[in-house]
Amino acid sequence: MTGYLEALALQKRLAEEIADGARANTLLLAEHPHVYTLGRRVVPSEASIRGGASPYAAAPVLSVDRGGQATYHGPGQIVCYPIARLRPTFDGPLAFLRALERGVAATLARFGITASNEDRPTGVWTGGAKIAAIGLRVSRGVTTHGVALNVDPDLSYFDNIVQCGDPDARATSMAAELGRRVAVGDVARPLADELAAAFGWRLTWASRESLEIAAGISR
Repeated sequence: MTGYLEALALQKRLAEEIADGARANTLLLAEHPHVYTLGRRVVPSEASIRGGASPYAAAPVLSVDRGGQATYHGPGQIVCYPIARLRPTFDGPLAFLRALERGVAATLARFGITASNEDRPTGVWTGGAKIAAIGLRVSRGVTTHGVALNVDPDLSYFDNIVQCGDPDARATSMAAELGRRVAVGDVARPLADELAAAFGWRLTWASRESLEIAAGISR
């Protein structure tokens, strides 16, 4: 497991290197301990965290600089952080976000799950439930944060947040949709490959074992 704040610090450092032209675009893959994060669109008066705070002592609530509202990260979920220069490949953040959604949907299709974003809030949805959440930040033309795909997490943690500002929105996972256990390790590489295809990248793989983060660098 990689601590959320540790991964966030790494993102920020890599983003500065990419903005300075000292590093190629990089895709980080991580799995975090339980944590709730609140994006810039959270309104303090809204109950984004039901009851105003996490009921789990092991799940802190952090305010972060990404877009979006409240989300949850934890074991059984893959979080992909594309640290990437938008131009010249993408016209702007929305085009990049759509590429993220396509990459996740293509990954799910490999496992027999049909998913899309049509007529839905930001993220990837299947059967009326959200299976992947997306939140981005762009600074100096470089993206940070990214997409969290529910592989086989404890979905009860999502009961404590209001997703997309919709109290009726529910979360699902690959395991729930397939009716069987799914290992994060079996999904990580296909997800990276499909995201790279959506971005037009060719990945060269590296590993940061001290952080337990897999890093794919575009060439």
